[in-house]
Amino acid sequence: MSNPLLRTKSIEQSIADTDDPDTKLRKDLSAWDLTVFGVAVVIGAGIFTLTARTAGNVAGPAVSIAFILAAVTCGLAALCYAEFASTVPVAGSAYTFSYATFGEFVAWIIGWDLILELALAASVVAKGWSLYLGEIIGRSAAVTVGGIRFDWGAVLLIVVLTTLLALGTKLSSRVSLVITAIKVGVVLLVIIVGAFYISPKNYDPFIPPATSGDHGEGIHQTVFSWVTGATGSNFGWYGLLAAASLVFFAFIGFDVIATTAEETRNPARDMPRGILGSLAIVTVLYVGVSIVLSGMVPHTKLADRTGPDGKKIESTLSTAFEAHGVTWAEWVINIGALAGLTTVVMVLLLGQIRIGFAMSRDGLFPQALAKTGSRGTPVRMTIIVGVVAALLAAFFDMFALEQMVNIGTLFAFVLVCIGVIILRRTRPDLPRGFRVPFVPAVPIAAVVACLWLMINLSIETWVRFLVWMAVGLAVYFLYGRRNSVLARRERGELPAAHE
Repeated sequence: MSNPLLRTKSIEQSIADTDDPDTKLRKDLSAWDLTVFGVAVVIGAGIFTLTARTAGNVAGPAVSIAFILAAVTCGLAALCYAEFASTVPVAGSAYTFSYATFGEFVAWIIGWDLILELALAASVVAKGWSLYLGEIIGRSAAVTVGGIRFDWGAVLLIVVLTTLLALGTKLSSRVSLVITAIKVGVVLLVIIVGAFYISPKNYDPFIPPATSGDHGEGIHQTVFSWVTGATGSNFGWYGLLAAASLVFFAFIGFDVIATTAEETRNPARDMPRGILGSLAIVTVLYVGVSIVLSGMVPHTKLADRTGPDGKKIESTLSTAFEAHGVTWAEWVINIGALAGLTTVVMVLLLGQIRIGFAMSRDGLFPQALAKTGSRGTPVRMTIIVGVVAALLAAFFDMFALEQMVNIGTLFAFVLVCIGVIILRRTRPDLPRGFRVPFVPAVPIAAVVACLWLMINLSIETWVRFLVWMAVGLAVYFLYGRRNSVLARRERGELPAAHE
């Protein structure tokens, strides 16, 4: 038997597997649907909360530069995703790409890594949705029974969205389009109204001098600041670099588009348009909001503060509007955040389901989970992901997880970018609907940018990430290594592949 660390699944076999009637996905999506999914998953509550918190605590007015730095990194990686998705139009995104270039072991690692990014993020975002729902209905969307706190708001959202995803990807896209239009409208309203309250003096200093504080000391400081001997990561150039790594969280999700490649009518044409188009739209919106927010109030007014009850109060976009007496803004922002989080959870669930589906079809998870129903959706995997996400959101307190999701995504980006270089050399004959320009310079630049953001994440984030990866290794060697389709074919338990 070949070494599982090296055995690869060919591009031809990956594409051939998509024709299996038992695991066949319906091709319903256009470039417009993909763009909607991209904007839907990227524009969430982060634009209403993360922008203000990062400006107040880490970067000051330079938060807009932090968004641009993060967008450039995403843009470089997006080019690589576009080439892969148009060349290998198979569900699974970075997992499938890695299987074709690095081999089964690395593919498992990246699949396990994507579970961290998508499933955990979906549960965390669902809890955020529940908090905004509580703001609107005037009471908590959670109850405590027998000392156990049950977040019924988060569960309700996940159940509804899981049902929609089981009914069909096209239906999910239509629902997403309506909700996405609402939240983009709210973002544009915030930018237009807020622009009337901008004061140029609030941009001075644009990069505030570095300070020490709770956000950047000890294990909480970034790896880069620790290695270089800096005292912290608050403001200054260290703060700006740390902010770029933090706001990267706001861009997470555009890569989920690549998980739907198998369901796209013309992936060679539509995948690049959907990935790059959605990223361009959200970057303009993020930079616009950050510039307006920084100009409305001094960044010091956006810093975390302690309330009368001793609890920490985090700033949001509504904080800047309240400072100018625009009291209705909070209600509008809550509506926008509620709409934004709805589609974020939907597309995160969609991405996780497709990753799990691809891994099950390859035997790394039980193959029965990859079976599709009459509507061309993997109903079993959809239900399992929905149940797990609902349980996590219902009973577990999720906090300080943004950076963990960030490091998982950046790690996936690194492998995809390296994979483009490898596949260009090993399979130059493959037809490519989209080609990354200036290879290998662009993929190498993307890898460097991603690694740069990774070392600007905190030490504790790296520790948690390594623990999660260790658990993944145990699962692979106990189950996946022997039960994968490639391993079973080599043992003669399954017929040889026909490519």
